[in-house]
Amino acid sequence: MERDRQRGIEGMAPADAPRRGSRWTLAICICAILLFAGLSIAVISGALDHRYFGGAPVQRPLVVALLINAALVIFGWRRHRAVQIEMDGRSAAEERARMLASRDPLTGFLNRRALSEAGAALLRAASRRDQAVAMLIVDLDHFKMVNDMHGHAAGDAVLRSAAVEIAAVMPAAALTARFGGDAFACAFVFDARDPSTVEHVASRVIAALTKPIEVEDLRIHMTSSIGVARSDFDGGGIDTLLRAADIAMYCAKKSGRGGFTWFNRAMEHALIDRNDIENGLRLAIPAGQVVPFFEPQIDLATGRLCGFEVLARWVHPTQGTIPPDRFIPVAEESGLIAELSLSIMRQAFAAARDWDPGLSLSVNISPCQLRDAWLAQKIIKATVEGGFAPNRLEIEITESALFDNLALAQSIVGSLKNQGVRLALDDFGTGYSSLAHLRALPFDRIKIDKSFVLSLLDNADSAAIVNAIIGLGANLNLPVTAEGVETGTIAERLAALGCSKAQGWHYSKPLSVADTRRMLAARGLLAHGGAPDTDLTDLTIRRQVG
Repeated sequence: MERDRQRGIEGMAPADAPRRGSRWTLAICICAILLFAGLSIAVISGALDHRYFGGAPVQRPLVVALLINAALVIFGWRRHRAVQIEMDGRSAAEERARMLASRDPLTGFLNRRALSEAGAALLRAASRRDQAVAMLIVDLDHFKMVNDMHGHAAGDAVLRSAAVEIAAVMPAAALTARFGGDAFACAFVFDARDPSTVEHVASRVIAALTKPIEVEDLRIHMTSSIGVARSDFDGGGIDTLLRAADIAMYCAKKSGRGGFTWFNRAMEHALIDRNDIENGLRLAIPAGQVVPFFEPQIDLATGRLCGFEVLARWVHPTQGTIPPDRFIPVAEESGLIAELSLSIMRQAFAAARDWDPGLSLSVNISPCQLRDAWLAQKIIKATVEGGFAPNRLEIEITESALFDNLALAQSIVGSLKNQGVRLALDDFGTGYSSLAHLRALPFDRIKIDKSFVLSLLDNADSAAIVNAIIGLGANLNLPVTAEGVETGTIAERLAALGCSKAQGWHYSKPLSVADTRRMLAARGLLAHGGAPDTDLTDLTIRRQVG
């Protein structure tokens, strides 16, 4: 302990040395001035007495002492000023260091550490007054595009402007912080009985951040998403409150952006479930737990089986089969979709290697995958490794997949088409520029979204849309496939309208690899067998599913 105290004293010495030196030089300077005053009086009075009253001349040592004293006064004063300047510089440096340690240098807002300390004090003060603390996490929507399109200087200007707007609408004594990137945190005290005041502040922030930002000759438009948490409901600690508001902010983004959302416990449970799914997928994909299922596709004119759509199913060792609507969105958000999709393709190609060569496979491609310039090469490599002819493959993409980078999508599609792969536009009618995309890419087929097919007989608008899509396909020489056919009546209506292919539970639920193989073997559709009548109007496939 004594050694630690000594080390602390030694560590403080450099900082205290200028202060001690300043005190010493000031004391010496004062003493020198007093001595100078005394000597000056003695010398001057002696000189006057000698000149006017005939007294003895001033002694030489006294004059020398006066001159030396004068030099000491000058030296001491200059030394004192130098030490004072050094101390002022150190004080300014220390102040800058404190600012850098607690403030964001770009916006002047608090940093995360400083917010934690100040927020804890705010929570204690609110608790003593029976009030609550609101925590807002403000995130600028699509901020990365500003940096990508206009550069980081423009991005910094946007952040500074956003900070000014946020500070302007915050209540008095509110804490404002920036966590790096485009995320801001704001905390303030409010009456727990009136949460509308918090909503009013959040609405004002959103409105303020929608104003265009002028950056040199640019006019940048932004929106923001805000997550809101309150200390009396969502946790007493500042870190807990920050986490709750952060979860709510991501929910606000998923809800469409440009708004605010209050935190609730269901969000936390959903986040935990999502993390469990993501962690499980990282193990399940290489372990082969995510497997292909095959949904039959039927030629409506002949009733014959012509191919399958490949679907992903997660066969969990303890939870059973997990539906794709639970894990596919997580795979897309986490970046696992490319690995998952290629794994499904490899398994499907290997399974279909010895099927009748007239049977095709349709595989969905995620919008995320179309950002990969090497996607075409990866797919072709998978067909070669699986011994599956590329001309038996049909790739399905949605219109939303084309919004990000149409030029890259055209390049990928061109490479696939050169190898004989066919292209289908999936969920036709649900996008925003279907006709433009039909012209932009060499599609071979259109797929009608099942939402229209399911309501074909009950909704006049759906019937009109289906009829228009089939007519458009006929005029463009693009065959049409209908998804979601669940009754024979719908199948007959589609056939009458001129739809070429259909798929859905009317024919079969999606089949596992083993069930598909048994069904094909029974009908002689494996490569070593014959090819008898493949009319699927009977219940054979449905009995296979059980």
